[in-house]
Amino acid sequence: MILAIASGKGGAGKTTVAASLVSVWDTPCAAVDLDVEEPNLHLFLRPSLAARTAVPLRVPVVDATRCTRCGACAALCRFKAVALLGQTLMVFPEMCHGCGGCFAVCPEQALLEGQRELGVLEEGRVADLEQQSGQPRPFFMGRLRVGEAMSPPLMRAVKRRLREVLDRPDATGTEDHAGMDAIIDGPPGVSCPAMQAVMDSDAVLLVAESTPFGVHDFALALEAFRPMGKPIGVVINRVGLGDDSVRSLCEEKGLPILAEIPHDRAIAEHYAKGGRVSELSESHAALFRTLRDGIRSRLVPASAGGRHVCV
Repeated sequence: MILAIASGKGGAGKTTVAASLVSVWDTPCAAVDLDVEEPNLHLFLRPSLAARTAVPLRVPVVDATRCTRCGACAALCRFKAVALLGQTLMVFPEMCHGCGGCFAVCPEQALLEGQRELGVLEEGRVADLEQQSGQPRPFFMGRLRVGEAMSPPLMRAVKRRLREVLDRPDATGTEDHAGMDAIIDGPPGVSCPAMQAVMDSDAVLLVAESTPFGVHDFALALEAFRPMGKPIGVVINRVGLGDDSVRSLCEEKGLPILAEIPHDRAIAEHYAKGGRVSELSESHAALFRTLRDGIRSRLVPASAGGRHVCV
């Protein structure tokens, strides 16, 4: 199962829930941070990062000796990354979305492949959780280059690497990843990056808080994610702050509330120090174990069958 943890707004508690779920998961599980603009899951899981790979985006470079200035590429590019200015074909790499359409429509094959760096893919292991659980805990994270606006291609690169690990045994032959679950900490909101994080998952766990902004953005998240047809469960964070609006909306929409995390100063202090909430006390650990079991019993689609659809 691939579980995407999402929220309608930043600060709702996605990473709080993701880190604690990974810590109580009792079967092989990969932890993935797809909030590539501001990744912070590593602050709470504290993985040993062993590999760092630059992720490029394919962008066009003009071969002026072959270009006839027909303008086909400029007419196709809706983002104006390629523009015909008089008799000069200009390329603006920072505006390119990497679709490759300009290469396909150029009759003279006058566009060569260049690259710009999107960011990096980092991976490693969460050693302390592997020791505690005796189960594999690989970790994957994307980190967008400062100033880069295109996060979805980097997210796709992280997901491709995740699929490679989920679908193949370990290189040593001692660790079989078949049937391994993955917990994805996605970006907040309902924009393109959030949809990219959720679209290939088997189920979605929405984290919400019952404040005026929280309820409004939770409703937007439901409107965005429900048409995907994936099972959705809800965690209400900071219960006691605000009102019962999120609970009422869940009842109206028929969504299961799988956990309620209290508004507690001790939780905030522990989290501020980089602690996982599940390790604060036995009662907090029990809360996340109950959430884990609820996800398995109420969100795992029968069709998943241990297969991973991440692309």
